[in-house]
Amino acid sequence: MSWTANPRRWQALGLVLLLGVLIWLLAPILTPFVISALLGWLGDPMVDRLERAGRSRSTSVGLVFGMITLALAIALLVLAPMLWEQVMHLTESLPRMAAWMTTDAVPWLEHRLRIPIARYVDPNYMMEYLQSHWSEAGGIASYVLAHLGSSSLALVALVANIALVPVLTFYFLRDWDIMVAQVRDLLPRPYLPTVSRLARESDAILGSFLRGQFSVMLCLGTIYAVGLWGIGLDLGPLIGFIAGMVSFVPYLGAFVGVSSAILAALVQYGDFTHVAMVLVVFAVGQTMEGFVLVPWLVGDRIGLHPVAVIFAIMAGGELFGFLGILLALPVAAVSMVLLRHAHDHYRRSGLYGGDPGADPEAVSEEVEVVEEDARGLPPAADVSATQDPPSPYPEP
Repeated sequence: MSWTANPRRWQALGLVLLLGVLIWLLAPILTPFVISALLGWLGDPMVDRLERAGRSRSTSVGLVFGMITLALAIALLVLAPMLWEQVMHLTESLPRMAAWMTTDAVPWLEHRLRIPIARYVDPNYMMEYLQSHWSEAGGIASYVLAHLGSSSLALVALVANIALVPVLTFYFLRDWDIMVAQVRDLLPRPYLPTVSRLARESDAILGSFLRGQFSVMLCLGTIYAVGLWGIGLDLGPLIGFIAGMVSFVPYLGAFVGVSSAILAALVQYGDFTHVAMVLVVFAVGQTMEGFVLVPWLVGDRIGLHPVAVIFAIMAGGELFGFLGILLALPVAAVSMVLLRHAHDHYRRSGLYGGDPGADPEAVSEEVEVVEEDARGLPPAADVSATQDPPSPYPEP
């Protein structure tokens, strides 16, 4: 039976499209539910571990929920004021950075590059440009003022959603295994083994990124922030935190952190001694990432590719806004597993030349064994040389 003649596949495609339309229509109210579901998924392994240790489900949920709440409260009480202070210090340092740019950096660049760029960073030129486009700026200002009322209403909705997250997280933690079992019971029996295997692989990939790579990001942010603060940079904690948060893309966090820290060091001190200290801090961070953090926290588990993460976040934000950003990583993990499943199906198809009834894991193992045997065989000349020469006497 061809693909188009199978009614079950058309039904599955219709269900997927219907689910996508519902998510798009309900996106404004789904954000707290998605955040709570992610927190419940992250905390469920700890709850199960406490249950296996002999505690009840309610006690385990209470302990894990208390730890999550305490961690978030500490993050808000400690990190939020520190980051706010750093942002305020950054705004106060902007005039000094602008003066350094116009008096030191721009003349040096003009002398080296032989390109006149001073007029483009001149404040007088910028004021003239703004005055020439004042009508457009006035239109933007009127638009902003016209939507202040809706913004205040959106602020009330934001506060309500934040207050709703702890309640939903508690229920997700308590009933996570029950909800998973109910979804499993609704699956068609012929597809249950395949869907269960794909769900386990998706959980492993997403867990590898969130539990492993996110821990690496936090550790790197701490190393960078403490190191830059230790060498005396006023904006060191802010730069280190940002560099750690974007370090899921290889070398992007180091590039952003080094460039920003060097600029801050030149503006604040104006010497190359602190520039060298900045390079030492990021060299230590990169060494710790490669030899300690990644082998210890991530290991050899195959996670999401950085390009897939960037594309998923940008596509999700474009299609569904903030909800799409939250759903980007789970959807990317499921998509990667489905692509691997499609690849295995293609390897077993008649189009590729495989056996449609073969197990994909057995096929891959057989291919690896054949390749290893082929690599271990000696050349043809060596094989013939080891054979016994024919006897000149006839056999009796």
